[in-house]
Amino acid sequence: MKFPESRRFNTGNEQKIAFVDIDETICFYSGIRRYDLSEPNYKNISKINKLYDEGWKIIYWTARGSKSGIDYREHTLQQLQKWDCKFHELQIGPKQKPHFDLVIDDKAKRIEEL
Repeated sequence: MKFPESRRFNTGNEQKIAFVDIDETICFYSGIRRYDLSEPNYKNISKINKLYDEGWKIIYWTARGSKSGIDYREHTLQQLQKWDCKFHELQIGPKQKPHFDLVIDDKAKRIEEL
């Protein structure tokens, strides 16, 4: 078996890709954590829109519905549009992003780090 060298990040002319969570990243909750009550954080949305404007491929990636089995795609798309989020793709639900309690990854950043 041959093992070609693997690059950690896209370089040169390759488009960089960012997977961006929605809840507690670009929106937050004042009380009850219910998707129809989420409040946009325009400062954080602006950070992601800036990456989009710089040529990054933005994929919003959310576990909404992963535990309940409810399809929140249309509601979430409407929120992203209402909040003027720039993006290329929305991946949602159990087949796209499972529910979990912790991400451990060498490329992970919190929104506050951008």
